[in-house]
Amino acid sequence: MSLTDPVMNELLSLRASIDNIDAALVHMLAERFKCTQKVGKLKAEHNLPPADPAREQAQIERLRSLAVSANLDPDFAETFLNFIIKEVIRHHEAFRR
Repeated sequence: MSLTDPVMNELLSLRASIDNIDAALVHMLAERFKCTQKVGKLKAEHNLPPADPAREQAQIERLRSLAVSANLDPDFAETFLNFIIKEVIRHHEAFRR
């Protein structure tokens, strides 16, 4: 079964959009990590703990709410944020060494 030109054009257009969104996500994550690295350095300089469970829980609740508003699975959003939080804490712990 071969795809018609309009179907193939739409598929290619959608894939191009996905590629652009993926690139934007990578750049946004890079910016986020620039900020969290500054937080990690500040925490290390002032002997603050690398993790902040209350802040993390508030962020999870906030992101879950945003996910619901955006018609995105809130469990997926929480899993995604937990992955990021673990990486941030790993960076913060490294600054303390």
